[in-house]
Amino acid sequence: MILDVRDLHVAYGRAEVVHGVSLGIAPGTIVTVIGANGAGKTTLLNAVMGLHPSRGQVLFEGRPVPESVEARLAAGMCLVPERRELFAAMSVEDNLVLGGFLRSADERRETLEEVYQRFPRLKERYRQQAGTLSGGERQMLALGRALMSRPRLLLLDEPSLGLAPRIVRDILQIVADLRRIGVSILLVEQNARAALDVADEGHVMELGQLRHSGPARELAQNPAVIETYLGFHAA
Repeated sequence: MILDVRDLHVAYGRAEVVHGVSLGIAPGTIVTVIGANGAGKTTLLNAVMGLHPSRGQVLFEGRPVPESVEARLAAGMCLVPERRELFAAMSVEDNLVLGGFLRSADERRETLEEVYQRFPRLKERYRQQAGTLSGGERQMLALGRALMSRPRLLLLDEPSLGLAPRIVRDILQIVADLRRIGVSILLVEQNARAALDVADEGHVMELGQLRHSGPARELAQNPAVIETYLGFHAA
């Protein structure tokens, strides 16, 4: 497993919001966690990345993850947060270069060209301020900036949030393409149908616990998942 989460508990003060979650990600696969708003999905991602204290074990490539966020990033983990957190007043290219701050100048140049090949629209707009991009372009920039660190594990928080259905398909196709180049992905999504279409494995999170788990195609046929998350009643 590239990521192995064991019995993870996360609390805000005395209120525990993630209760004993365990999941694993095999190299080169996409694992999705779906669920309603407030289920604990974002908190789970933040804890895995080290942004929030937790109890339990998080192993990356078979070893306990480093303590700091910076060390986890250097080890090959990268989080793309729900709000994307771009530098709106900076250019597209400056945002991308900042994503590779841990790399050498030569590595940054090489990876920048790779990102531009993957996202031609960003190359067209490389001088444009990030804050003037469309929603889909901002999400591409957030993904491109993450790729500048050359991650082996990408944590994606609601990449479809606020995007039109056609753009959602484009973004999730990009996510699927990343799997083909060996990037492992933990995908948190409220858009259950889109997430299960692209993922290899899936988990349904409710009230801080994983209620259903299994191959994504099987979850998409689970009557309880269909009725609650896919928007229609099971036959």
